[in-house]
Amino acid sequence: MLQSGDIAPAFSLPDADMEIFDLASVAGKHNVVLYFYPRDKTPGCTRQAADFSDHDDEFARYDCIVVGVSPDDCLTHAEFRDQEGLSIRLLSDSDTEVCRLYNVWHEREVDGMKKMGVRRSTFVIDKQGRIRHALYDVTPRGHAAAVFELVKELEPQHAKRNRQE
Repeated sequence: MLQSGDIAPAFSLPDADMEIFDLASVAGKHNVVLYFYPRDKTPGCTRQAADFSDHDDEFARYDCIVVGVSPDDCLTHAEFRDQEGLSIRLLSDSDTEVCRLYNVWHEREVDGMKKMGVRRSTFVIDKQGRIRHALYDVTPRGHAAAVFELVKELEPQHAKRNRQE
């Protein structure tokens, strides 16, 4: 499993508009909250995406981009985004390559049957591309607010003072 201090594995994935998001392209410019979730349009995933969207402006004030990743395709992401009024980018990992890269694709038991699925996980990645926080098996309720507190810690002290003035 990836841990705090590891270099975030590089990847490129299409978003709901079929535009490519390349993690390497934001290096040096933005912090990234990269969260993995099982499926669009389920109660927990909807809550999590809506909460991140509700705080999107706050994350942006700290030079932070929030992106969600699931195995759903781009069209499903677009429908989900539009139905729920989401502002964050949703990335399609339909072949689960990036889920495997981040070690969040695992076997789980559902209704007595074993099947593969996404382990709900979040990675806070700094501008240098280093994982600062790796959170596994997260609960959707209140997660976005907790992650925002972690993002605020990434900013140097002098910048925090300037923001308060």
